[in-house]
Amino acid sequence: MKKATLFTAFLFASAATFAQTWKLDKAHAKVGFTVTHLLVSEVDGNFKTFDATLTSSKPDFSDAVVELTADVNSIDTDNERRDSDLKSDKFFDAAKFPTLTFKSKTFQKVEGKKYKVTGDMTMHGVTKPVTLDVTLNGPIQHPMSKKDVAGFKITGELKRSDFGIGPNMTTAVVSDEIALRANAEFGKQ
Repeated sequence: MKKATLFTAFLFASAATFAQTWKLDKAHAKVGFTVTHLLVSEVDGNFKTFDATLTSSKPDFSDAVVELTADVNSIDTDNERRDSDLKSDKFFDAAKFPTLTFKSKTFQKVEGKKYKVTGDMTMHGVTKPVTLDVTLNGPIQHPMSKKDVAGFKITGELKRSDFGIGPNMTTAVVSDEIALRANAEFGKQ
């Protein structure tokens, strides 16, 4: 029994040892969203302050773990009045819930460079499971730094009502469906 326990501990330690951490290159990353306004136009926004890490022991990232945090107070829709409204208790309530987070549970290869990432999104004090589409670009060796880099294009959709955001705002004014998109470049550490 003692040998089995030691062997199991060795296996877990070995798996952790071979996991590679990939650091976000913030100069080449963006986390954004799109909503429909008055049923006729789309409004884009993003979070100016965010960070993410990716850890994977497999070169095809099929076991990747992704963690993202975004500062809700950094929301930017190119309109100060709208941004203030979004930060208020009518929507995100940034004073009470200043951080948006995502932590993956699975990162599954679909085919080729296409993946599905499923994890827990927390906004406005509510945590819900979400599934996002991911396209992998790379990895390649950076021509200047000679380090491995990989790019990820992430898209998906969620409902703001699932997170209690803008509960008094009708969908005729602001859509319930929020399109998510992110582009991120990571460098292997």
